Amino acid sequence: MTGAAEVRTFVRGRGRRRPTWTDRYSTLLGIGMLVLLAFPAIDHMVSAVPREVDPARAGAGLALIALLVAGSLAAARAFGPVAVSAADAAWLVLSPLPRRGVLARTLLVLGVVCAVGGAAVGLGLLGALGASDELPLRLLTAVVIGTAWTLGGMSAAVLAQAWQTWDGRLVTTIIALAVAAVAVTAMSMGPGQGSLAWIASAPVAAWSAAATASAAVAAALTGRAWTAVPRIPARAVLDASARTGNVTAAVGVMDPSSLTWIAEDAHWRSRVLRSRAWPSRLRGVAAVAWLDWRRLARRPGRLALVAATPVLPVLAARAGGGTSGALIVLAVGALAAAATGTAGACRDAGDPALARLLGSGPRALLAARAVLPALLGGAWLTLALAALDLSGSLNIPGSLDISGSGGPLRTPGPLWLLGPLCAPALAAGALRLARRRPIDHAMPALDTVIGMVPLGPVLWALTGADIALLGCLPALTAITGGVTAPLLAAQAVSGAAVLAALCFKVPAHGARLAAHT
Repeated sequence: MTGAAEVRTFVRGRGRRRPTWTDRYSTLLGIGMLVLLAFPAIDHMVSAVPREVDPARAGAGLALIALLVAGSLAAARAFGPVAVSAADAAWLVLSPLPRRGVLARTLLVLGVVCAVGGAAVGLGLLGALGASDELPLRLLTAVVIGTAWTLGGMSAAVLAQAWQTWDGRLVTTIIALAVAAVAVTAMSMGPGQGSLAWIASAPVAAWSAAATASAAVAAALTGRAWTAVPRIPARAVLDASARTGNVTAAVGVMDPSSLTWIAEDAHWRSRVLRSRAWPSRLRGVAAVAWLDWRRLARRPGRLALVAATPVLPVLAARAGGGTSGALIVLAVGALAAAATGTAGACRDAGDPALARLLGSGPRALLAARAVLPALLGGAWLTLALAALDLSGSLNIPGSLDISGSGGPLRTPGPLWLLGPLCAPALAAGALRLARRRPIDHAMPALDTVIGMVPLGPVLWALTGADIALLGCLPALTAITGGVTAPLLAAQAVSGAAVLAALCFKVPAHGARLAAHT
């Protein structure tokens, strides 16, 4: 019987030239260059491994690793993980060829991804726990543990693609990892620091035993997944291939915004929703903006994720990121939380004709749509700042100058006061982000120290973040230098001014609702 390898060889021989020794040499040279470029970074990470046990850092690092593994498993479950190219999906998956031979190349790629990702997880684990002695042995066991975890998780995702029972087990594992991250975070802030210190200072023999057990479980799961590959339904492979192809096409043409539309349409296409009348108390733009609230309420998982992530800045600060790492996570998280409520604004920008049929003024409609992202972004930032304030992760003076003149009347000023005041600026940034145009590849490239950088993708990535940063400058000054009454007043004015300017920039009347942002 003809195998998948023979079929691929026949197709290549009819359509393309055979690879020569120069092609193979170029491939090996590229791999070697990647290794040479990655070696200094790995050496720097290994040399930066702390030699002392810090329970707070260990707890934060373990929590971040648990969240990273949980997110990777969720991504693998969402994308497949077993997928093939468009040509193989069209011709080989539905053919009578052995399913394992058709998917062999994909399984090899997944194995390489697990090896690289597992090494990164192992380095992160060693950096979190530290190495008080015998660094080479602890590094080896950490890499083995990380590789075993990633390989076992990928095998579980393959089994979930083959059987519905394993899909439920995979979801349970993801939830358990999230709960474990919360538990470890609580331990690092309370009496559980002794247990974390014991785990970090465990002897090498205990690390070796954990690595052996992890490798045994990963080997068992890998063997089970290998036997389950022929039983993966063709529909599951085709759906995963379509999703992977969409992502690859979006990355290839450098248009990440199309992924938002693809994911949103794919989510609602498979659901049957009950039709409900609009609330009788809502009129005009309020009734139109109410649809954003209904859409978000129908996705409780996204709301739960937003509610659970304000602790990430604390973990970033304690895991070694310091103040700069916490501020970066704080900014990205607040803007991302606000952007979860901008689906309606994104639709308005993509289809101005539909927005005109609603019969609402563009400025009033945009102002009404800003309420939900302001609430989400402001609430997330308030919780995150409160967590940073309570944990003491930022060594920043927190003082509130009541008199406003720097006089003797000073009381402790909590950071969370800045959260509600930054809400309008975050809403403005999220709305600008949702209404931005695709990447303009016709823009010139800039010559920098790292080479030529295309200006189009850079401006596209900064759109939305620029206006949010501009509106939150007083809050950033307060976080880095201390909370004072003038800065609170300045933040209130700055946030409201940025949002008002964004709404005023939209034409009051015209053929297009989306402004040129």
